[in-house]
Amino acid sequence: MSSATKVHYICQTYVERKPGRDGQVSLKIDKQFQYSTASEAQNRAEREAVSEDCAGADAYMVSEDLNSGEVGSPSFLVRLGNVPEFDDF
Repeated sequence: MSSATKVHYICQTYVERKPGRDGQVSLKIDKQFQYSTASEAQNRAEREAVSEDCAGADAYMVSEDLNSGEVGSPSFLVRLGNVPEFDDF
């Protein structure tokens, strides 16, 4: 059995959506960037998190099984600012 897996390093940013009927401000994914190293993804998340229109940013890695196309659960490198609960991911 071959272990054909690829690791993806991702920076994902969030913006706040206007409050809905329930008055809750929700977050939505704004941008996603893919990098070849963990440090690149983490550095981008740190830069994005301080920008004015960004509510928060995550840098994480996921493993993809190239045979089945299945992607594993994210392993967070850094979570900055206002980010969704992991359950909402």
